[in-house]
Amino acid sequence: MNLPPISNYSSRQKWEEACWRKISKSQPLLMRLVTPYERRNLVLRTAVMEKLRLGKSYRQIAEELWLSSQTISVIKKATKETSYRSYYDRGKTERKKKVYSHRKPPPDLKKLYGPSVRTKYGVMYPP
Repeated sequence: MNLPPISNYSSRQKWEEACWRKISKSQPLLMRLVTPYERRNLVLRTAVMEKLRLGKSYRQIAEELWLSSQTISVIKKATKETSYRSYYDRGKTERKKKVYSHRKPPPDLKKLYGPSVRTKYGVMYPP
């Protein structure tokens, strides 16, 4: 298979799209390039999109395809965009950062229990 030269396209993205169209038409080449894991993901994404289009609930899809509701939600969001972006990629811009409050104990507790020690389980007051 001969891919078109990059110089024939105004951008790298347009060249990649043209190459993808050519590669996707060649099933033997596609089967050699895509791993079984990637094929499984493509099939599951397509199945989820089809079931969402048919109006099935997240719960029905999750039970039928053994997927989490989070995965179904990600695929649904991907259908609204022009191209698929993973949860990780979308999280860089869309998810909110966790905000941890740094509450200080009331002053009376400090007098009663002495100095506090911060642990992974929370603030503790050793004897």
